[in-house]
Amino acid sequence: MKLPGKVVVVTGAASGIGLALAGRFVAEGATVIASDLNAEKGTGKAQEIGARFVAANVAREEDVANLVQDVLNTEGRIDLFVSNAGIAVDGGADATNKHWQLIYDVNVMSHVYAARHVLPHMRSRGEGYLLSTASAAGLLTEVHSAPYAVTKHAALAFAEWLSIAHHDEGIRVSCLCPEGVWTPMVENARSLQKTAIQPSEVAEAVVRALDEERFLILTHPTTLPAFQAKAQDYENWLGWMRRHRKKAMALQESLEGQEARA
Repeated sequence: MKLPGKVVVVTGAASGIGLALAGRFVAEGATVIASDLNAEKGTGKAQEIGARFVAANVAREEDVANLVQDVLNTEGRIDLFVSNAGIAVDGGADATNKHWQLIYDVNVMSHVYAARHVLPHMRSRGEGYLLSTASAAGLLTEVHSAPYAVTKHAALAFAEWLSIAHHDEGIRVSCLCPEGVWTPMVENARSLQKTAIQPSEVAEAVVRALDEERFLILTHPTTLPAFQAKAQDYENWLGWMRRHRKKAMALQESLEGQEARA
């Protein structure tokens, strides 16, 4: 996809990757509609980059439907819908039902709602593009958080399905699977900070991938070899991840102890 002149919607656009994507798309010549749960911050950031802002809580289907309709009523079409909003929660099986449901609604169902409400328009035109932000955790895992790992796997799986089911109708799909990126989320993930990149670097990778209409968008050179190792020898990969988790949890406990003593 060539971005100049395109109408693009970006959710989770008040900060981090979403803000970087929205800003880069504007710079590329697209008409951008930025959306976020945080209306005050989102409005200010949208004004700074030259985008229009529409508030939405992507965990609510009604909000996503209203966002799509607002853009169709105002701009007349949607060429690219970027389902970027996402959250993280801690825990494993012991995480509360409330937290499991919240992260599922934001990290999975928001993609379903977007596709459900924008696909009829795109299919009627015979063209359109869906970009989902998942995570390298969707290809691999996240050793600190089962809810995050599970929902990012699901987001990737849904993007795969959309690409398979709708490609012949002119719909293109990409899935962004970054490792650590300097966003508010990574500020609380010490193990990812050493290799974290800037959101602007992610935006650059996305623009290149959209131009190539490439499904899988990676941001770190370590992701693909790790994914290949997982596929080639699952048992060995699981053993490596168990050892990695022990080290990561020990590091986290050490850092928490240092902060408590400070």
